[in-house]
Amino acid sequence: MEYSEKVLDHFMKPRNMGEIPDADASGTVGNPICGDIMKMDLKIEDNIIVDAKFKTFGCGSAIATSSMATELIIGKSTDEALDITNQAVAEALDGLPKVKMHCSVLAEQAVKKALEQYYLDHDMMTPERKDKFKILGQDQHHHE
Repeated sequence: MEYSEKVLDHFMKPRNMGEIPDADASGTVGNPICGDIMKMDLKIEDNIIVDAKFKTFGCGSAIATSSMATELIIGKSTDEALDITNQAVAEALDGLPKVKMHCSVLAEQAVKKALEQYYLDHDMMTPERKDKFKILGQDQHHHE
């Protein structure tokens, strides 16, 4: 299986790994059947994500996509982060093998799960925002 240099770099030297003890939002997603579990903690000030940390139990691609997802959302507004897709995560890593694309879906779901909690806790959920959480109900996590 061919991995890009960026995937290998984010796997070998993951960015923003860990937890935020006083996180404003936290989301955990995964597929315990195959073992990939991703937890995302967010620190949010004035609706800007000022810090993001992850803990991932999974393969190298799962770790790399978690790492890249945190880099893509830090400094963004919560609504900008909500618009980040699994394709954007994969593209930022210069691509993933087809059988590993589910890892980028997990990264998108982890960000969205944390943001969903934030919007609900702060009474900020709108119909437009709610529509963007549909991916949380999808299981695109298949191994071949």
